[in-house]
Amino acid sequence: MIRLENASKKMQIKGSSKTILDGVSFVLKRGRSVGLLGRNGAGKSTLLKLIAGTLRLDSGRIIRQGRISWPLGFSGTFQGNLTGEQNVRFVARVYGVNTDELIDYVTEFAELGPFFRAPVKTYSSGMKARLAFGLSMGIQFDYYLVDEVTAVGDSNFKKKCHSAFKEKLSDSDVIMVSHSTETIREYCQTGVVIEKGKLTFFENVEDAIRVHDQNMENG
Repeated sequence: MIRLENASKKMQIKGSSKTILDGVSFVLKRGRSVGLLGRNGAGKSTLLKLIAGTLRLDSGRIIRQGRISWPLGFSGTFQGNLTGEQNVRFVARVYGVNTDELIDYVTEFAELGPFFRAPVKTYSSGMKARLAFGLSMGIQFDYYLVDEVTAVGDSNFKKKCHSAFKEKLSDSDVIMVSHSTETIREYCQTGVVIEKGKLTFFENVEDAIRVHDQNMENG
């Protein structure tokens, strides 16, 4: 369960203040995956970071029950001066999982070759995404936070990501941001529309997509 209580957040975007959450109280329950929908700049990725705890609210609070991943498309997860392997070791200690097993898993999954032992600051954005995805798949979370990460890599790597992710979701939920409504439909049963600092929940993801499309048409 993830609960927002009177949550407010503003961000500075291009020199002006943008309201992302405006006194929002909201509950996401376990058992059904949710797609986050909203126009560009509405705050979808910011909301993922708030849920993950990598950003703080201005006021209110977020109560988290269960193990929550970092946003898979968020490169700020890693310490740039450390190697990929050292970052994996650090995460293994934080989450209390077997270090050697996690390193073996990520080494095989991410396919970074010698770069796995190079500083992450030398990585391309695609390499960081591979490392983040492999690391996330190596740890069992109750909620996986996903920000367009399934689009990385060549066709074979995409297939591997898709297969691993589907396997994880047999026991976990996903909170997903994607510009592709087909991707949202594939992974999510419910939807949340972010509009003007408010969140609206829909039990049926098709209803969320319909309302989002109407918002986009209305400008």
